[in-house]
Amino acid sequence: MRKYLIIFLTITAAHTVVGQDNISPAKLYTGLTFIKNGTVHVGNGEVLQNTSIEIRNGKIEKIGQDLPIPSGEVRVYDATGKQVYPGLILANTNIGLREIANQVKGSDDYNELGDLNPNVQSIVAYNADSKIINTLRSNGILFANVVPQGSLIAGSSSVVQFDAWNWEDAVYKEDNGIHFYMPSLLARPRRFRFGGASNSDPLKEGLEKIETVKSFFAQAKAYNAATVKPTTTNLKFEAVKGLFNKTERLFIHCDIVKEMLIAIDFAKQFDMDVTIVGGSECWQMADLLRQNNISVILQEQHSLPTSDDDDVDQPYKTPAALQNAGVLFALTDENGETTGRNLMFNAGTAAAYGLTKEQALQAITLNAAKILGIADKSGSIEVGKDANIIVSEGDILDMRTSIVTKAFIQGRDIDLNDKHKELFEKYKARYGLK
Repeated sequence: MRKYLIIFLTITAAHTVVGQDNISPAKLYTGLTFIKNGTVHVGNGEVLQNTSIEIRNGKIEKIGQDLPIPSGEVRVYDATGKQVYPGLILANTNIGLREIANQVKGSDDYNELGDLNPNVQSIVAYNADSKIINTLRSNGILFANVVPQGSLIAGSSSVVQFDAWNWEDAVYKEDNGIHFYMPSLLARPRRFRFGGASNSDPLKEGLEKIETVKSFFAQAKAYNAATVKPTTTNLKFEAVKGLFNKTERLFIHCDIVKEMLIAIDFAKQFDMDVTIVGGSECWQMADLLRQNNISVILQEQHSLPTSDDDDVDQPYKTPAALQNAGVLFALTDENGETTGRNLMFNAGTAAAYGLTKEQALQAITLNAAKILGIADKSGSIEVGKDANIIVSEGDILDMRTSIVTKAFIQGRDIDLNDKHKELFEKYKARYGLK
């Protein structure tokens, strides 16, 4: 009996991983599209009332009031009384790399063995058919920075758009940065192991690992600066070339002040563009971050503070502290239970604790686009940019009114159906609620 139960569970899990919703990517539309008479939140702090947007060949061509709509084959969407926003961006996530956390290992491809893996590319493991993606699109999240995980240097992230057949179609900006997971320098007592106390010093071990990474970058910089290339190609050194010519960014995952000071040291020593991911204590050194041009991606607001001495609502107040100091920052949602779907509500919490609503919106649109290197074509509703646009019944930051009715990725009118909606309709019929 146990044997048959195991077989059944295995088949069921496999079906869960490979089964897909009957949703296909939208076809390219080369004609004119108009979103008319909506309240347009540009993404840079501006709000335009009763404004229309003209889209041609996937690009925003005109923005204004009373735009003339020609006759013929033109798509027109009336947004009167509705709110129009740029597509939201998850700045740090493993969406598409992890499907069923801690349950089906075959659905997880976010981590590689070893400490120094800069040549690992997250994009080639990205699953464009993930069921989670459609639930994010329904909430207005149209882009994500897909990030590998690891112990030290985990590899490169890439920005994807959520309307694609495969990873080649999905990629929006490939290999935009290298991710360094800094060892924790927060001294904690080690638990007993195998009946005896551990004699190792975690702080000392962490500093030694950081020196290993510094040594690696020093060698890589010399390798890439050499006028005569070695006869043997070093793939790991080649993979970080973009850090030194600043076509890529170094994302350093760390939280406490002493770790962020080391991150600043990395930026100075190797002349790199650095972004801190996490930064739970960054409010304590916001001015120093601004002076050194260090940006921040705040991971999870709905959490407790790092230190017992901090205000219990400090994570809610940190975005306003960074805003007031002039630090470029973005918000993301890495809660394993919500898998990114609370992104806009995290921004709404920040708006309740010191940010204006447009500043909070900017933290999940234009600010994120700037950090990820896609601000030239996304992150705001401006002429010349890709038409990455969502339309909501009400305030996108308020869970009571955040009802996305329309979404466009590069001008394509995408399907907003998802597994959650299908199940909702199914069980409405089951209990005669239709």
